[in-house]
Amino acid sequence: MNMQTAAVMAPPPPRTLDAMQIPVVMMRDILLKTMFRKNVALVTAIARAICLPPNVTQELIDMGRNQGLIEAMGTLKATAVNNEMEYQLTDSGKSRALDALAQSEYFGAMPVPLSVYREQVARQSIRNIQITRDQLTGAMGHLILPPMLLDQLGPAVGSGRSILMYGPPGNGKSSISNGIRDALGDRIYVPRAIEYSGQVITVYDPIVHNAAEEEVDDPNSLRRTSGRYDSRYVRCERPTVITGGELSLSMLDLVYNPTARTYQAPLQLKSTGGVFIVDDLGRQAEPPQSLVNRWIVPLEESKDILALQSGEKFEVPFDTLVIFSTNFHPNEIFDKAALRRIFFKIKIDGPNQEDFLKIFALIARKKKMPLDEKALLHLLNNKYPKINNNYANYQPVFLIDQMIAICEFEGIPYQMTPELIDRAWANMFVRDEAIAH
Repeated sequence: MNMQTAAVMAPPPPRTLDAMQIPVVMMRDILLKTMFRKNVALVTAIARAICLPPNVTQELIDMGRNQGLIEAMGTLKATAVNNEMEYQLTDSGKSRALDALAQSEYFGAMPVPLSVYREQVARQSIRNIQITRDQLTGAMGHLILPPMLLDQLGPAVGSGRSILMYGPPGNGKSSISNGIRDALGDRIYVPRAIEYSGQVITVYDPIVHNAAEEEVDDPNSLRRTSGRYDSRYVRCERPTVITGGELSLSMLDLVYNPTARTYQAPLQLKSTGGVFIVDDLGRQAEPPQSLVNRWIVPLEESKDILALQSGEKFEVPFDTLVIFSTNFHPNEIFDKAALRRIFFKIKIDGPNQEDFLKIFALIARKKKMPLDEKALLHLLNNKYPKINNNYANYQPVFLIDQMIAICEFEGIPYQMTPELIDRAWANMFVRDEAIAH
């Protein structure tokens, strides 16, 4: 964890029902559905289930009681907090819960209104991050990179603007993207769900979001640590979404579940406050130009436009560091207008011979493969000239792993010889030849 962590201001918990800014009927129905589905009876348990403070939950329960939908069970139950009343749904409460479930299966955490979520996005914006050379170097420490590359990457990441990394394959564009993610290092607050126009859109996704450890109160301590922020949010590391050849334009739209009658946030909304990596641009079914055109408004205006099933369109915040990574030259896949809108363009080239040897030695030491001068000279003088001395970052790992596999198969100690170099090299490239069918 680094010095940035304290900078993100937590969302304050709502103090009253009026402060919630969600339609009252919607809140009441979510309460009824949750009590029905989860079979919770105590205020503290109900509060945990709908992610609201106990006093606000009590207000909601009292409203349900006034409408004859909830009743007190007439018994006090001793809990760790105090003596608590148990509640249950009346027959008309159960009937209303079933009607509400038929309209939408959503229950549990009360959603955060989109307008309130916008405020939290501003508080934890990716553009507020101050990243230092030391942080970036620390996150990239396992990579051997030319010094000039960090000079370019630092301002790009610090700006929170879009980055295009291009260059020949196998030179660590994906590793650099992951290093950028690791350099961010701090925590933000991701809503479990947001509400717009009476519709629920789930955002928190355990596949995308890495939740930080929850603070749990010690019952013997007088000092409470939980309840400091709105529990409708999950405290997470800054999210990272990585997509490759499978990315399609439809994956950037709201996902509607017709059975549950709820929406799921698209990938770019889940990555809010974090990083969205489009790897292998140019390998998708859609042309790269179409994919980038979809991002033009979000990249320029920091907002995205989504559509509900009804066709109604609405704006959501777009606060994401987008990293495009491609093996193609940018001029081959984009027009000038698209290139102008991508803020930083960084070429990731293969290493020179000196850096290649450093990487080779580093990998060999890590994998316990003894270096052999004769074998290395054979590699540099007899093999690489055949491919115009085009070194790539992936090659040392590939060659050393091949030699290890051969040694293990032959039952000999790990070693590096010209003959083993030849056998490893033969697997790195496929010879051009006609195959009879």
